[in-house]
Amino acid sequence: MTGRERVARAMRHQIPDRVPVFCQLSLGHYFLHAGLPAHEVWFTSEGFAEALVRLQRRYRFDGLLVNLPGRPVDLLSRVRRIERSDEGERLFWDDGGMTVIPPDDNPHHYLSESGAPLPRASFDELDPSGLERFHECPGFTWHVYHVPHVDGLTGGCILTEAPDSFLRTVQAVKARVGHEVSVHGEVFSPFTQFMELFGYQEALMGLVTDGGKARAMLDRLTESAIIWAVAQARAGVDAVLVSSAFAGAGFISRTMYAEFVAPFERRLNEAVRAAGVPVYTHTCGRIGDRLDLMAQTAGDGLDTLDPPPLGDVRLADAKRTIGRQLFIKGNMNSVALLACRTAEEVRAEGLGCLEAGKPGGGYILSTACSVAPRVEPWKLELLVPLAEELGRYDSGGT
Repeated sequence: MTGRERVARAMRHQIPDRVPVFCQLSLGHYFLHAGLPAHEVWFTSEGFAEALVRLQRRYRFDGLLVNLPGRPVDLLSRVRRIERSDEGERLFWDDGGMTVIPPDDNPHHYLSESGAPLPRASFDELDPSGLERFHECPGFTWHVYHVPHVDGLTGGCILTEAPDSFLRTVQAVKARVGHEVSVHGEVFSPFTQFMELFGYQEALMGLVTDGGKARAMLDRLTESAIIWAVAQARAGVDAVLVSSAFAGAGFISRTMYAEFVAPFERRLNEAVRAAGVPVYTHTCGRIGDRLDLMAQTAGDGLDTLDPPPLGDVRLADAKRTIGRQLFIKGNMNSVALLACRTAEEVRAEGLGCLEAGKPGGGYILSTACSVAPRVEPWKLELLVPLAEELGRYDSGGT
């Protein structure tokens, strides 16, 4: 059975030959371990595709996540010079902007070499009907699409169609892995886009001071999320992940989740499913008090499910609560994996999740959140052999 078939069965609550293994890697992990310059991984479709495939093959994962949009072919031609040091890379753009890429973390972009921060929109001043005319928001562009400029972005903060360049990485990856590996795309949820548009403090205050306006903003941002998610579905990804990192109890209450997250993610999920592929949600932190609400958003699965102390979800409890409705990917303690010093410790972390997640199917073995940059590769190389040994299903599906 191929990795693609294995993941497809797990997502549909069918029984594969063994529990699939598929971790999301942090971008810093690619920078450190893919053997490519960090700026090529971040700013070129070919570089990121190469990094994705190299580490998928090294770890023998059954799937991979394309979590950066593709880039224009000539994007790096806009860079005047690149400086390299032990502290990473600095890219100086022809418009005066500067990107700082640490060796083990996401890049940071600035308006100038002096480190001028990227401005965000003002919640009080921006009208929901004006989002398509609002072009001067480099903070939103960078934090949502992770690039200083988006060629072909004619709709302001609202996509009217996905630029052709956005799909270049998906196409490059699929050309490399064929039908052997499950290829997943990613889109930021409407609520995440709302947070990035205004900045976290102002966005959260907007929920309290003018909930009606916030809902109107989220309604418009849902349109944009649907455009990008459906474009990936039509391009042939095997599933779409909705990245909704701010929807846990660390940011908003259960009541606010029901008002400002669930309705808009439901619209997005329904659109992706109508396009013919599964869709699942990635949410960090404490979500134990809203698992039932998350199960009502028309998605197919949940990703992450952080265990204590980062979150509050025990895998066995989640299986009992939502395991019949949604597939589950994750719950392996990411911090513990970083701290493990022996193969036995790594195997114990993985085995605990296999024992809780395997019964009845519908489980993909994965770290709860992204694999940290400095998790040693040998630890990840243990996971597929562990699943091959102890994650196989007998004829009864146990």
